[in-house]
Amino acid sequence: MKGRFEGWYFKHQANGHTLALIPGRAEDHAFVQIVTDNEAHYVRYPLSAYQKGEDVRVGDSVFSTSGLRLDIRQAEISLAGEISYNNLTPIRSDIMGPFRFFPMECRHSVLSMDHKLEGTVSLDGTALDFTGGRGYIESDSGRSFPSGYTWVQCNDFGEDISIMAAVARIPFYGLRFWGCICVVWLRGREYRLATYRGVRIVQSKPGVLELRQGKHRLLITIRMRNAHPLPSPRFGRMDGTIRESLSCPARFRFTEGDHILFEGESAQASYEYEIS
Repeated sequence: MKGRFEGWYFKHQANGHTLALIPGRAEDHAFVQIVTDNEAHYVRYPLSAYQKGEDVRVGDSVFSTSGLRLDIRQAEISLAGEISYNNLTPIRSDIMGPFRFFPMECRHSVLSMDHKLEGTVSLDGTALDFTGGRGYIESDSGRSFPSGYTWVQCNDFGEDISIMAAVARIPFYGLRFWGCICVVWLRGREYRLATYRGVRIVQSKPGVLELRQGKHRLLITIRMRNAHPLPSPRFGRMDGTIRESLSCPARFRFTEGDHILFEGESAQASYEYEIS
C-alpha cells in the first residue's frame, strides 16, 4: 500500500457527549484516532496490528457496521467497552457517482447516515453511556486528503433527519475544480446534491456553506469551537494536519423553491474547514 491510506469514521452522540473513532492504516503504520468534545488522541500501531475483512481490526479493537469493541490501553489514554449499532441508514448508491470509475486523490464513502446506539464505554475511568444515542459512519481511502475542503455532518435533530455535505478542491487529470457531495436524509427520503448532478456551490467560507441544485437550496451556518488538530494523510503518510470541531452549534435550512422542507438547529454538528 505504498503511498496510500484508508480509514473509517465512526461517530457516536448521546446524553450530551460525543465520541468519534477513526481506525485506519497509512503507508507505514496503523492507527486509531480518538476524538471527544474536549480532547483528541492518536494511537499508533505497527502495520501487523491491522486486519481488514468483514470488519476492521486494529490491535485488540474491532470496528464494523454492526458495532465496535474497544480495548485501547496506553499511557496517555484508556478506552474500553462495546457499542452496538441498529437500524442503519445506508444511502441509495455510491456517493462518488460516476467519479468512482476514475482514479481519485481521495475516495469517499457513506456507510450509514444515521443509526441507533446501545452500549457503554469507559474513557480514562469515566463511563460514557451511548444507549439511545445516534451514530454516523463514513470512510476515506486514496493518497491524500484534499488541499482545501469543507465538511459538515449532523444527525442531532431529535427526528429522522441527517445531513452530510462536503466541498473539496479536486485534482483531476491535470486540472483542479471544486467538487461537492451532499446527502440530506429527510424523514425516509434521500436528497442528493452533487457535482455530477449539477449542484452549484454558492458559498463555501468559514462558518457558511450554501448549495443550490435545481429548485433545492441548502444553507448551513456553523460556529466552530473546540477545534482539534488531527493527523491527516498526504501521499499515504499521516504527516498532514486538519482541524475538526466535533460538536458545535449550527443552523440548517433546506428548501425546494419557496417551500421549506427542513429548518432546524443543533448544538452538536461536526465541522471541518481547511484551506491551504
